[in-house]
Amino acid sequence: MPLRGPVLDTPRLSMRPPRGDDFDAWAEFAADVAATRYLGGPVTRTVAWRSFLTMAGAWAVQGFAMFSVIERSSGRWIGRVGPWYPEGWPGTEVGWGIVSDCWNCGYATEAAIAAIDWVFDVLDWREVIHVIDVDNAASQAVARKLGSRNRGRGRLPAPHESAIVDIWGQSREEWRARSRSA
Repeated sequence: MPLRGPVLDTPRLSMRPPRGDDFDAWAEFAADVAATRYLGGPVTRTVAWRSFLTMAGAWAVQGFAMFSVIERSSGRWIGRVGPWYPEGWPGTEVGWGIVSDCWNCGYATEAAIAAIDWVFDVLDWREVIHVIDVDNAASQAVARKLGSRNRGRGRLPAPHESAIVDIWGQSREEWRARSRSA
């Protein structure tokens, strides 16, 4: 039975909770060396299955998690973007991961804008962060486009405690002020 949840549409994307038929594309993404370089590295299909079910489980238990991102023109699954807040995480995050052949299309920014609007309007979050590897210049650029600023180094819970990350973010008030002026 598919998860029920919100569907967020942007001009080029449709975002919804993951469905079973998303898994093959999810597993390909999870095995892609380039796409997962700053997300813990590539994993096998069986490990990807566990992360896929973790995301679906977060939707079921918390009422939110990353959305499957579907390219509207093709119907293709192209990534996962959205809220993420597991136990021990350094804050309420909106994160992104897009398949590597769709990089530089603006999809991460477009999807993140919709997700940030949703978490502030529906989940009533007070701030949003982005956990970004210190060497991930592309995600740092997305965070800047979103109006977030680097708040400094952060620590992640096990098993990611050795990752060197910066915490980028902004408050709901900063987001809304920027949105009004845009």
